Amino acid sequence: MMISEEDFFEQIREQYASGLPFVAYRKPGNSPASHESTSLTKAVLQQDDALHPVKDFSEKGFVFSPFNQNEKAVLIPCPTEGKGTVVLLSRFQRKKTDTEEKNGQGTPSGRETENTDRGKHMDLVQKGIETIRKGKLEKVVLSRKEEVPVTLCEPVAIFQKLLERYEDAFCYIWFHPKVGLWLGATPETLLRIRGCVLYTMALAGTQKYTGQTRVFWGEKEKQEQQVVTDSIVDSLRFKVKSLKISGAGTHRAGNLLHIRTDIQATLIPEYKTKNIAPLLKSLHPTPAVCGFPKDEARLFILENEGYDRSFYTGFLGELNTDISGQQDGNTENRDSELYVNLRCMQMNGNIATLYVGGGITRDSDPGSEWEETVNKSFTMKKILD
Repeated sequence: MMISEEDFFEQIREQYASGLPFVAYRKPGNSPASHESTSLTKAVLQQDDALHPVKDFSEKGFVFSPFNQNEKAVLIPCPTEGKGTVVLLSRFQRKKTDTEEKNGQGTPSGRETENTDRGKHMDLVQKGIETIRKGKLEKVVLSRKEEVPVTLCEPVAIFQKLLERYEDAFCYIWFHPKVGLWLGATPETLLRIRGCVLYTMALAGTQKYTGQTRVFWGEKEKQEQQVVTDSIVDSLRFKVKSLKISGAGTHRAGNLLHIRTDIQATLIPEYKTKNIAPLLKSLHPTPAVCGFPKDEARLFILENEGYDRSFYTGFLGELNTDISGQQDGNTENRDSELYVNLRCMQMNGNIATLYVGGGITRDSDPGSEWEETVNKSFTMKKILD
Protein backbone atom coordinates (compact mmCIF):
# COMPACT_ATOMS: atom_id res chain seq x y z
CA MET A 1 0.00 0.00 0.00
CA MET A 2 1.13 3.56 -0.73
CA ILE A 3 1.69 5.61 2.42
CA SER A 4 3.35 8.88 3.33
CA GLU A 5 7.13 9.13 3.61
CA GLU A 6 6.84 9.84 7.35
CA ASP A 7 4.66 6.79 7.99
CA PHE A 8 6.88 4.63 5.80
CA PHE A 9 10.02 5.22 7.87
CA GLU A 10 8.10 5.08 11.15
CA GLN A 11 6.74 1.62 10.32
CA ILE A 12 10.25 0.43 9.43
CA ARG A 13 11.51 1.73 12.79
CA GLU A 14 8.72 -0.10 14.60
CA GLN A 15 9.50 -3.30 12.69
CA TYR A 16 13.18 -3.09 13.64
CA ALA A 17 12.37 -2.29 17.28
CA SER A 18 10.11 -5.36 17.35
CA GLY A 19 12.98 -7.56 16.14
CA LEU A 20 11.12 -8.70 13.04
CA PRO A 21 12.66 -9.26 9.58
CA PHE A 22 12.30 -6.63 6.88
CA VAL A 23 13.91 -5.06 3.86
CA ALA A 24 13.46 -1.51 2.55
CA TYR A 25 14.99 -0.40 -0.73
CA ARG A 26 14.94 1.87 -3.75
CA LYS A 27 16.02 0.91 -7.23
CA PRO A 28 18.44 3.15 -9.15
CA GLY A 29 17.56 5.49 -11.95
CA ASN A 30 13.98 6.34 -11.03
CA SER A 31 14.69 9.87 -9.86
CA PRO A 32 14.95 12.79 -12.28
CA ALA A 33 18.15 14.81 -11.98
CA SER A 34 16.85 17.87 -10.18
CA HIS A 35 17.31 19.76 -6.95
CA GLU A 36 14.14 18.20 -5.57
CA SER A 37 12.82 14.85 -6.73
CA THR A 38 10.81 11.88 -5.56
CA SER A 39 11.47 8.17 -6.02
CA LEU A 40 9.53 4.99 -5.29
CA THR A 41 10.76 3.28 -2.13
CA LYS A 42 9.57 -0.18 -1.12
CA ALA A 43 9.54 -2.22 2.08
CA VAL A 44 8.66 -5.84 2.78
CA LEU A 45 7.82 -6.52 6.43
CA GLN A 46 7.75 -10.11 7.65
CA GLN A 47 5.29 -10.62 10.51
CA ASP A 48 7.21 -13.39 12.31
CA ASP A 49 10.89 -14.16 12.87
CA ALA A 50 10.98 -17.37 10.83
CA LEU A 51 14.08 -17.89 8.70
CA HIS A 52 13.22 -18.81 5.10
CA PRO A 53 16.22 -20.39 3.36
CA VAL A 54 16.05 -20.38 -0.42
CA LYS A 55 15.72 -23.93 -1.68
CA ASP A 56 16.05 -23.67 -5.46
CA PHE A 57 15.40 -20.03 -6.47
CA SER A 58 11.90 -20.83 -7.67
CA GLU A 59 10.51 -18.86 -4.72
CA LYS A 60 8.99 -15.37 -4.91
CA GLY A 61 10.14 -12.54 -2.69
CA PHE A 62 13.21 -10.54 -1.76
CA VAL A 63 16.35 -12.67 -1.81
CA PHE A 64 19.61 -12.03 0.08
CA SER A 65 22.38 -14.36 -1.08
CA PRO A 66 25.99 -14.70 0.18
CA PHE A 67 29.18 -14.72 -1.89
CA ASN A 68 29.79 -18.41 -1.20
CA GLN A 69 27.25 -20.36 -3.24
CA ASN A 70 27.60 -23.30 -0.85
CA GLU A 71 25.88 -21.22 1.82
CA LYS A 72 22.12 -20.66 1.91
CA ALA A 73 20.42 -17.55 0.60
CA VAL A 74 17.63 -16.04 2.71
CA LEU A 75 14.17 -15.03 1.45
CA ILE A 76 11.70 -12.49 2.76
CA PRO A 77 8.63 -13.92 1.02
CA CYS A 78 5.96 -12.16 -0.97
CA PRO A 79 2.49 -11.99 0.60
CA THR A 80 1.41 -14.96 -1.53
CA GLU A 81 4.13 -17.16 -0.04
CA GLY A 82 4.46 -15.82 3.49
CA LYS A 83 1.77 -15.47 6.11
CA GLY A 84 1.05 -11.87 6.95
CA THR A 85 3.92 -10.35 4.95
CA VAL A 86 3.21 -6.63 4.41
CA VAL A 87 4.45 -4.56 1.46
CA LEU A 88 4.75 -0.79 1.86
CA LEU A 89 5.29 1.77 -0.91
CA SER A 90 6.16 5.42 -0.54
CA ARG A 91 7.57 8.37 -2.45
CA PHE A 92 10.89 9.52 -1.02
CA GLN A 93 11.54 13.21 -1.51
CA ARG A 94 15.17 14.05 -2.05
CA LYS A 95 16.78 17.47 -1.78
CA LYS A 96 20.30 18.10 -3.08
CA THR A 97 22.26 20.78 -1.33
CA ASP A 98 24.26 23.36 -3.28
CA THR A 99 27.42 22.01 -1.64
CA GLU A 100 26.68 18.51 -2.86
CA GLU A 101 26.08 19.75 -6.40
CA LYS A 102 29.29 21.74 -6.40
CA ASN A 103 31.57 19.19 -4.77
CA GLY A 104 30.35 16.02 -6.41
CA GLN A 105 30.12 13.76 -3.34
CA GLY A 106 32.81 15.21 -1.16
CA THR A 107 35.19 13.43 1.19
CA PRO A 108 34.15 12.35 4.67
CA SER A 109 35.52 14.67 7.31
CA GLY A 110 37.56 13.08 10.05
CA ARG A 111 37.39 9.59 8.59
CA GLU A 112 40.62 9.28 6.65
CA THR A 113 41.71 5.69 6.93
CA GLU A 114 44.46 4.96 9.41
CA ASN A 115 44.28 1.23 9.08
CA THR A 116 46.90 -1.12 10.45
CA ASP A 117 45.83 -3.66 7.82
CA ARG A 118 47.50 -1.68 5.03
CA GLY A 119 50.58 -3.89 4.92
CA LYS A 120 48.52 -7.06 5.20
CA HIS A 121 46.30 -6.08 2.28
CA MET A 122 49.26 -5.04 0.13
CA ASP A 123 50.92 -8.41 0.83
CA LEU A 124 47.72 -10.16 -0.25
CA VAL A 125 47.60 -8.13 -3.46
CA GLN A 126 51.26 -8.92 -4.19
CA LYS A 127 50.55 -12.63 -3.74
CA GLY A 128 47.65 -12.29 -6.18
CA ILE A 129 49.86 -10.53 -8.74
CA GLU A 130 52.52 -13.24 -8.47
CA THR A 131 49.91 -15.98 -8.93
CA ILE A 132 48.58 -14.23 -12.04
CA ARG A 133 52.07 -13.80 -13.49
CA LYS A 134 52.64 -17.54 -13.03
CA GLY A 135 49.70 -18.11 -15.36
CA LYS A 136 47.35 -19.60 -12.76
CA LEU A 137 44.84 -16.74 -12.92
CA GLU A 138 43.97 -13.88 -15.26
CA LYS A 139 42.25 -11.75 -12.63
CA VAL A 140 41.34 -12.05 -8.95
CA VAL A 141 39.26 -9.68 -6.80
CA LEU A 142 40.74 -9.25 -3.33
CA SER A 143 38.99 -7.53 -0.47
CA ARG A 144 39.23 -6.58 3.17
CA LYS A 145 36.90 -5.53 5.96
CA GLU A 146 37.23 -2.55 8.26
CA GLU A 147 35.44 -1.85 11.54
CA VAL A 148 34.30 1.72 12.08
CA PRO A 149 32.70 3.17 15.26
CA VAL A 150 29.25 4.61 14.61
CA THR A 151 27.95 7.75 16.28
CA LEU A 152 24.60 7.61 14.49
CA CYS A 153 23.30 4.26 15.71
CA GLU A 154 19.83 4.63 14.23
CA PRO A 155 19.85 2.30 11.19
CA VAL A 156 16.76 3.74 9.51
CA ALA A 157 18.26 7.25 9.67
CA ILE A 158 21.42 5.87 8.02
CA PHE A 159 19.25 4.32 5.30
CA GLN A 160 17.61 7.71 4.72
CA LYS A 161 21.06 9.24 4.26
CA LEU A 162 21.88 6.58 1.67
CA LEU A 163 18.72 7.50 -0.23
CA GLU A 164 19.62 11.17 -0.09
CA ARG A 165 23.18 10.78 -1.33
CA TYR A 166 23.13 7.90 -3.81
CA GLU A 167 20.20 8.34 -6.20
CA ASP A 168 21.83 6.22 -8.93
CA ALA A 169 22.52 3.21 -6.69
CA PHE A 170 20.38 0.38 -5.37
CA CYS A 171 20.02 1.52 -1.75
CA TYR A 172 18.78 -0.86 0.92
CA ILE A 173 18.47 -1.76 4.57
CA TRP A 174 17.99 -5.48 5.34
CA PHE A 175 17.42 -7.04 8.74
CA HIS A 176 16.76 -10.48 10.13
CA PRO A 177 17.23 -11.19 13.87
CA LYS A 178 18.79 -14.57 13.08
CA VAL A 179 21.21 -13.19 10.45
CA GLY A 180 21.99 -9.54 11.13
CA LEU A 181 21.62 -5.97 9.86
CA TRP A 182 23.04 -4.85 6.50
CA LEU A 183 22.90 -1.60 4.55
CA GLY A 184 24.34 -0.63 1.20
CA ALA A 185 24.29 1.43 -1.98
CA THR A 186 25.45 -0.77 -4.83
CA PRO A 187 26.06 0.46 -8.40
CA GLU A 188 26.08 -2.97 -10.05
CA THR A 189 23.18 -4.93 -11.55
CA LEU A 190 23.63 -8.70 -11.58
CA LEU A 191 20.61 -9.31 -13.79
CA ARG A 192 17.22 -7.93 -14.66
CA ILE A 193 14.62 -10.08 -16.41
CA ARG A 194 11.46 -8.63 -17.93
CA GLY A 195 9.49 -11.12 -19.95
CA CYS A 196 12.01 -12.81 -22.23
CA VAL A 197 14.56 -9.99 -22.09
CA LEU A 198 17.61 -10.23 -19.85
CA TYR A 199 19.80 -7.26 -18.96
CA THR A 200 23.10 -7.29 -17.11
CA MET A 201 26.26 -5.20 -16.97
CA ALA A 202 30.03 -5.51 -16.79
CA LEU A 203 31.41 -3.04 -14.28
CA ALA A 204 35.11 -2.78 -13.49
CA GLY A 205 37.98 -0.31 -13.25
CA THR A 206 37.90 2.40 -10.60
CA GLN A 207 39.10 5.95 -10.17
CA LYS A 208 38.09 8.83 -7.95
CA TYR A 209 35.46 11.26 -9.22
CA THR A 210 36.89 14.79 -9.32
CA GLY A 211 34.05 16.70 -10.93
CA GLN A 212 34.01 15.33 -14.49
CA THR A 213 33.34 12.03 -16.20
CA ARG A 214 35.53 12.61 -19.27
CA VAL A 215 38.60 10.84 -17.90
CA PHE A 216 41.53 8.74 -19.07
CA TRP A 217 41.50 5.02 -18.37
CA GLY A 218 44.78 3.09 -18.26
CA GLU A 219 45.44 -0.27 -19.85
CA LYS A 220 45.14 -2.06 -16.50
CA GLU A 221 41.57 -0.80 -16.00
CA LYS A 222 40.59 -1.45 -19.63
CA GLN A 223 41.97 -4.99 -19.47
CA GLU A 224 40.18 -5.66 -16.19
CA GLN A 225 36.87 -4.49 -17.60
CA GLN A 226 37.27 -6.50 -20.81
CA VAL A 227 37.87 -9.67 -18.79
CA VAL A 228 34.58 -9.09 -16.97
CA THR A 229 32.67 -8.38 -20.20
CA ASP A 230 34.06 -11.43 -22.03
CA SER A 231 33.32 -13.71 -19.10
CA ILE A 232 29.72 -12.57 -18.72
CA VAL A 233 29.07 -12.93 -22.45
CA ASP A 234 30.62 -16.41 -22.43
CA SER A 235 28.49 -17.46 -19.43
CA LEU A 236 25.32 -16.52 -21.34
CA ARG A 237 26.09 -18.55 -24.45
CA PHE A 238 23.49 -21.24 -25.28
CA LYS A 239 21.09 -19.56 -22.82
CA VAL A 240 20.23 -16.47 -24.86
CA LYS A 241 19.86 -15.18 -28.40
CA SER A 242 20.05 -11.71 -29.99
CA LEU A 243 22.92 -10.65 -27.73
CA LYS A 244 23.56 -6.88 -27.73
CA ILE A 245 26.71 -5.43 -26.18
CA SER A 246 27.17 -1.69 -25.77
CA GLY A 247 30.46 0.13 -26.04
CA ALA A 248 32.36 0.64 -22.81
CA GLY A 249 31.67 3.98 -21.12
CA THR A 250 32.41 5.82 -17.90
CA HIS A 251 29.84 5.39 -15.15
CA ARG A 252 29.70 7.49 -12.01
CA ALA A 253 28.85 5.84 -8.68
CA GLY A 254 28.97 8.40 -5.89
CA ASN A 255 32.55 9.54 -5.40
CA LEU A 256 33.90 6.92 -7.83
CA LEU A 257 34.01 6.30 -11.58
CA HIS A 258 33.93 2.89 -13.27
CA ILE A 259 33.97 1.49 -16.79
CA ARG A 260 30.60 -0.02 -17.68
CA THR A 261 29.35 -2.15 -20.56
CA ASP A 262 25.62 -2.89 -20.85
CA ILE A 263 24.58 -6.33 -22.06
CA GLN A 264 21.08 -7.23 -23.26
CA ALA A 265 19.78 -10.50 -24.65
CA THR A 266 16.65 -12.53 -25.32
CA LEU A 267 16.34 -15.69 -23.24
CA ILE A 268 15.79 -18.88 -25.18
CA PRO A 269 12.45 -20.50 -24.20
CA GLU A 270 14.09 -23.20 -22.08
CA TYR A 271 15.65 -20.61 -19.77
CA LYS A 272 12.55 -18.42 -19.67
CA THR A 273 10.29 -21.18 -18.39
CA LYS A 274 12.83 -22.94 -16.19
CA ASN A 275 14.04 -21.98 -12.75
CA ILE A 276 16.35 -18.97 -12.67
CA ALA A 277 18.98 -20.99 -10.74
CA PRO A 278 21.05 -22.06 -13.80
CA LEU A 279 21.37 -18.43 -14.90
CA LEU A 280 22.45 -17.35 -11.43
CA LYS A 281 25.00 -20.16 -11.25
CA SER A 282 26.46 -19.04 -14.58
CA LEU A 283 26.60 -15.34 -13.74
CA HIS A 284 27.44 -15.30 -10.03
CA PRO A 285 30.01 -14.56 -8.88
CA THR A 286 31.09 -12.45 -11.84
CA PRO A 287 34.75 -11.64 -12.52
CA ALA A 288 33.96 -8.16 -11.15
CA VAL A 289 33.69 -9.59 -7.62
CA CYS A 290 35.59 -12.88 -7.91
CA GLY A 291 37.98 -13.14 -10.84
CA PHE A 292 38.76 -15.30 -13.84
CA PRO A 293 38.84 -18.24 -14.28
CA LYS A 294 35.99 -18.28 -11.76
CA ASP A 295 36.72 -21.52 -9.89
CA GLU A 296 40.44 -20.85 -9.53
CA ALA A 297 39.85 -17.25 -8.43
CA ARG A 298 37.23 -18.29 -5.88
CA LEU A 299 39.59 -20.90 -4.43
CA PHE A 300 42.38 -18.31 -4.15
CA ILE A 301 40.01 -15.95 -2.32
CA LEU A 302 38.81 -18.59 0.13
CA GLU A 303 42.34 -19.74 0.86
CA ASN A 304 44.04 -16.32 1.13
CA GLU A 305 41.69 -13.47 2.08
CA GLY A 306 41.59 -14.60 5.68
CA TYR A 307 38.00 -13.67 6.51
CA ASP A 308 34.42 -14.62 5.62
CA ARG A 309 32.86 -12.25 3.06
CA SER A 310 29.40 -13.34 4.21
CA PHE A 311 26.87 -11.37 2.09
CA TYR A 312 29.46 -8.95 0.68
CA THR A 313 29.76 -9.58 -3.09
CA GLY A 314 26.70 -11.80 -2.93
CA PHE A 315 23.47 -10.55 -4.47
CA LEU A 316 20.05 -9.28 -3.42
CA GLY A 317 16.78 -8.09 -4.87
CA GLU A 318 13.38 -9.07 -6.21
CA LEU A 319 13.21 -12.75 -7.13
CA ASN A 320 10.57 -13.98 -9.61
CA THR A 321 8.31 -11.03 -8.85
CA ASP A 322 7.95 -7.27 -9.13
CA ILE A 323 7.12 -6.46 -5.52
CA SER A 324 4.34 -3.89 -5.71
CA GLY A 325 2.01 -4.50 -2.81
CA GLN A 326 -0.36 -6.52 -4.99
CA GLN A 327 -0.57 -10.27 -4.57
CA ASP A 328 1.21 -11.93 -7.47
CA GLY A 329 -0.94 -14.89 -8.45
CA ASN A 330 0.87 -15.46 -11.74
CA THR A 331 2.92 -18.60 -11.11
CA GLU A 332 4.61 -18.17 -14.50
CA ASN A 333 6.08 -14.78 -13.60
CA ARG A 334 9.88 -14.98 -13.64
CA ASP A 335 10.61 -11.27 -13.69
CA SER A 336 13.56 -10.60 -11.38
CA GLU A 337 15.84 -7.69 -10.55
CA LEU A 338 19.01 -8.59 -8.66
CA TYR A 339 22.02 -6.50 -7.65
CA VAL A 340 25.57 -7.34 -6.59
CA ASN A 341 26.09 -6.48 -2.91
CA LEU A 342 28.87 -3.88 -3.14
CA ARG A 343 29.49 -0.65 -1.14
CA CYS A 344 27.86 -2.26 1.86
CA MET A 345 28.26 -2.65 5.59
CA GLN A 346 27.05 -4.84 8.41
CA MET A 347 26.03 -3.11 11.64
CA ASN A 348 26.31 -4.58 15.10
CA GLY A 349 25.52 -2.11 17.84
CA ASN A 350 27.77 0.93 17.47
CA ILE A 351 30.22 -0.85 15.15
CA ALA A 352 29.88 -0.89 11.37
CA THR A 353 31.89 -3.46 9.42
CA LEU A 354 32.69 -2.09 5.96
CA TYR A 355 33.66 -4.36 3.06
CA VAL A 356 35.82 -3.11 0.18
CA GLY A 357 37.93 -4.69 -2.55
CA GLY A 358 39.36 -4.36 -6.02
CA GLY A 359 40.26 -6.30 -9.13
CA ILE A 360 43.87 -7.48 -9.42
CA THR A 361 45.61 -8.12 -12.75
CA ARG A 362 49.25 -8.72 -13.69
CA ASP A 363 49.84 -4.94 -13.94
CA SER A 364 48.34 -4.04 -10.55
CA ASP A 365 50.30 -2.02 -8.00
CA PRO A 366 49.72 -2.97 -4.31
CA GLY A 367 49.87 0.63 -3.11
CA SER A 368 47.36 1.79 -5.68
CA GLU A 369 45.08 -1.13 -4.91
CA TRP A 370 45.14 -0.17 -1.22
CA GLU A 371 44.18 3.40 -2.09
CA GLU A 372 41.32 2.11 -4.24
CA THR A 373 39.85 0.28 -1.23
CA VAL A 374 40.23 3.46 0.84
CA ASN A 375 38.31 5.46 -1.78
CA LYS A 376 35.60 2.81 -1.94
CA SER A 377 35.23 2.83 1.84
CA PHE A 378 34.21 6.50 1.67
CA THR A 379 30.85 5.49 0.15
CA MET A 380 29.77 4.20 3.55
CA LYS A 381 31.97 6.37 5.76
CA LYS A 382 30.37 9.56 4.48
CA ILE A 383 27.01 8.21 5.58
CA LEU A 384 28.36 7.53 9.07
CA ASP A 385 29.73 11.08 9.57
